[in-house]
Amino acid sequence: MPGETKNKVSFREINKLAIPAIIAGIAEPLISLTDIAVIGHVDEHPVEALAAAGIVGSFLSAIIWIVAQAKTAISATVSRHLGEGRLNAVKTLVPQAIAFNLLLSLLILAVTSFLAGFIFRAYNAEGLILQYCTGYYRIRALGYPVTLVTFAIFGVFRGLQNTWWAMSASLAGAVVNVALDYALVYGINGLLPAMHLQGAAYASLCSQLVMLLIALYFYGRHTPFSFRLSLRVNPRLKGLLLMSFNLFIRAAALNIAIYMANSYATGYGKNYIAAQSMLMNIWLFFSFFVDGYANAGNAISGRLLGAGDYRRLWYLCKDTCKYAIAIALVLMAVCGVFYDAIGLVFNKDPMVLALFGSVFWMVLLMQPLNAVAFMFDGIFKGLGEAAYLRNVLLTATFLGFVPVLFITDALQWKLHGIWMAFTVWMLIRGGALVFKFRRKYLSAVG
Repeated sequence: MPGETKNKVSFREINKLAIPAIIAGIAEPLISLTDIAVIGHVDEHPVEALAAAGIVGSFLSAIIWIVAQAKTAISATVSRHLGEGRLNAVKTLVPQAIAFNLLLSLLILAVTSFLAGFIFRAYNAEGLILQYCTGYYRIRALGYPVTLVTFAIFGVFRGLQNTWWAMSASLAGAVVNVALDYALVYGINGLLPAMHLQGAAYASLCSQLVMLLIALYFYGRHTPFSFRLSLRVNPRLKGLLLMSFNLFIRAAALNIAIYMANSYATGYGKNYIAAQSMLMNIWLFFSFFVDGYANAGNAISGRLLGAGDYRRLWYLCKDTCKYAIAIALVLMAVCGVFYDAIGLVFNKDPMVLALFGSVFWMVLLMQPLNAVAFMFDGIFKGLGEAAYLRNVLLTATFLGFVPVLFITDALQWKLHGIWMAFTVWMLIRGGALVFKFRRKYLSAVG
């Protein structure tokens, strides 16, 4: 219909943000997938090394997701002021937010490096797996300041309706990581000794530095912001930190679920946590892939809210959901065709592969549900609905995931029980967001 088409955000405009965001988004989990694929094939203790990489990767993701929520808050704030035509109002806010991220990351680095042994014993790691975890983590943790500053800058880019710059930085980092993974883990005859798990950690750290340098270049050359800190606190900083805090709590609840899943899998045995590491990293890879349209929705929805254009906001939500579901179905189909071959990419142990294959179908069936949940999650972040997102995650985790995990553990469903709990978790997340959006924002359309 002509009237409907006029009210829509164009397919081209959405994909101009979504496609680079997809590429940028999958670069980060691709680094982790490369790590476990390379580590899982080392000659010395491959199952223990894979288990340690999975545990540390889970904890790193938890910390980064929690503290990197400032990226989303920055994006929502910048995009809203862009829609209102008032970017000058946040010129001092952006460098203050970046500085906050840097200081917070240094504190986290110091505390978690000191407590590394205690942290990974809490994941039920012991013996050689615990030893691998602590050594690997203390190197990877050096990347916290680099990653969190980079993510804050990525939030500025997204708020300015540009995801190409973040894509360029992420792709370069991913290429560096893949190249260095093989060189440092396995070594180069006559040039570099094999560094095993520590080599993967150094490769990741180098890739993060590359991403930061490229992000700094685009920020300095192509944005209206600087790094000059004003002694006068921007009046919008309080609101940004409040939004960040609500998203911190939300991300903490999210990562409690991931922590419990990995802790239970570790308790079931080294083959279980190795298989769970593969499943979780693939699930995260798919999530970031689908999240590209959520990032586009996040950037555009904040701008439309600032302009008061609720009708286009509604059509934006409908269209981005369709695109995200289509991507999820394609991912399901591709993985269905290569179902058995995918496990062999990460490990050759027959017990690990049998466990992986028995559960992977559950991860695939979740993808359309994930697409809807992540899509609305991105929209709500752009709308500044951080408090509601916090409450939804708290409900989904403590009234959905945790009870189901306890019940299925008692029934000895093991990995099947863990992924049943994740399915319920995503159902609550997606359902609550769809209900709220229809009730609040659809009514504004009339």
